[in-house]
Amino acid sequence: MVIEVKIPAVGESITSGVVSVWHKKSGEFVNEGEPLFTLETDKVSTEIVAEKPGLLETKVPEGQEVKIGEVVATIDDSKDAAVQKAEAPPKKAPEEKRKRPEAAKKPAEKKEAVATDVDHGQSGAPTPSTELSPAVRRIVEEKKLEPEKIPGTGPGGRLTKADVLKAAEGRGKAEPVGEAVSFPRPAAPSPEEAEPSTDGRFIRKKMSPLRRKIAQQLVMAQHTAAILTTFNECDMSAVQELRRSRQEEFTKKNGVKLGLMSFFIKACVEALKAVPVVNGRIEDDDFIQNNFYDIGVAVGTERGLVVPVLRDADKKSFADLERDIA
Repeated sequence: MVIEVKIPAVGESITSGVVSVWHKKSGEFVNEGEPLFTLETDKVSTEIVAEKPGLLETKVPEGQEVKIGEVVATIDDSKDAAVQKAEAPPKKAPEEKRKRPEAAKKPAEKKEAVATDVDHGQSGAPTPSTELSPAVRRIVEEKKLEPEKIPGTGPGGRLTKADVLKAAEGRGKAEPVGEAVSFPRPAAPSPEEAEPSTDGRFIRKKMSPLRRKIAQQLVMAQHTAAILTTFNECDMSAVQELRRSRQEEFTKKNGVKLGLMSFFIKACVEALKAVPVVNGRIEDDDFIQNNFYDIGVAVGTERGLVVPVLRDADKKSFADLERDIA
């Protein structure tokens, strides 16, 4: 039976999105729960997974804007059994068992040694790609890393964002000096994405929903917020020493590295507690004093500048803050 893959509803006010990248190509076999593509909207970027195993056939290309409920692919689950049958190894004939009587007479010690080797090999089995988080999988695909060769420090040996970033950095340092390294040329923009002017002085590109939302929010902030820039210096030697001495212990326990942003967020919370009038807003003729501490952290991504909000930052530990930022 052919199953339609439709764009799900990801929010009340979201009516469309962009298929930013296909994780599986048309004609490939997909398993249940495997990510098919990434849907990018003006508020969230989420991965859509396969609900049933089968043969995938895509209907829309990458970068195309789609409506909620639109069919973007189909999965033919009737070919699931055929694919599994083709991949199943053939059964051994009874004659082969008779031709190998000496295999059953091997010493028990050799069997135990082989079993031990197999157990050791399984204990160091790599983390399957299906267990990677969306952030880790995106870095692995962008940097063209091999996750099975990267040791995981997260719970149960899972790969964390710090693990793959360290592997990518280590691979760059491992490049021998003088060796020719070829870099792929950036793909030429398609006519739908970029439209050069007649005189060639500029190129007009269509913005993604996320970048349009970012532009709207930045313009709105200029009209509604009091813009203030201040520069302050502080002694971070104690923080640096703490990170140096406790980094390994913190990473093993929580599966994420101890960075600087969690300290900055904690400092902002304490500053707001010390000067509560700063943690307020004006509505008409009233001043609203906030008794909660939601801190926005600006993060530069390839898709643009986003500001995830860490809710109730005063109630979160350093590990919780680092996970939310990552």
